[in-house]
Amino acid sequence: MRSLIAETLAVKHVPIAIVLTDEEPAHGTQFKPGRFGCVASMLLASTKGRTVYFDRETFGCPGGGVGLGFGDCYTRAGFPIERLLSIGGTAQLKNGQDYDMGEGERFHRSPSVTKQWLEEFPFREIPTTYLVAKPLSEVTQEDPIALVHWHVGPDQLSALVTLAGFERGTVETAVAPWGAACQSIAFALSESERAHPRGVIGFFDISRRHQVDRDILSFTVPYALHAEMESAVPDSFLATEAWAKLKERQ
Repeated sequence: MRSLIAETLAVKHVPIAIVLTDEEPAHGTQFKPGRFGCVASMLLASTKGRTVYFDRETFGCPGGGVGLGFGDCYTRAGFPIERLLSIGGTAQLKNGQDYDMGEGERFHRSPSVTKQWLEEFPFREIPTTYLVAKPLSEVTQEDPIALVHWHVGPDQLSALVTLAGFERGTVETAVAPWGAACQSIAFALSESERAHPRGVIGFFDISRRHQVDRDILSFTVPYALHAEMESAVPDSFLATEAWAKLKERQ
């Protein structure tokens, strides 16, 4: 699928389509069942041209399963996320093993603060077996695309946030919720259920920021909003001298 947005923004990382399907891809990279892995790293690999995919046995870690829309993987695994995101320490997992979290990630002051975050988190259960991430250029409009996921710099992010409001005139064209690097997927799945979905700015996860250049953030939109933004490109600010000046410094 051609993307006028990607061409006009001159993106370094190709946009990726998040596809929900019951058909296992013929080619692609997948975690081994039960093995630890980072979903954010897999998504980054997809922006470089690879197809990656996940199911309920191959999501890398509980936070990754949550981010991909496989439900509350923290509770199912008995994972001590309240302590990991705050003060750390040692906790016993369901399998009887002790899990040493050291000083914790200190994203929250205390386990009780993390519990409050969990109460607000939009856990989702996708209705399909697989979630596939692949370059947008490799899909068609007939594919069951749920989201489009970008990794962009400040100028390009500014353009995407602005373009998201081109047809609507809404003030809040995007939101910036806090979560793990991969959890923008779950936030965007939640947005897709709104009458007027917003884009999701992400990759604020301090523990994973080292995986991307310092000027990169993610932007994830429900496919319906993406299609609306694509159709707006020729008539928008992207055809003006103001954008041309910014594009020169890409």
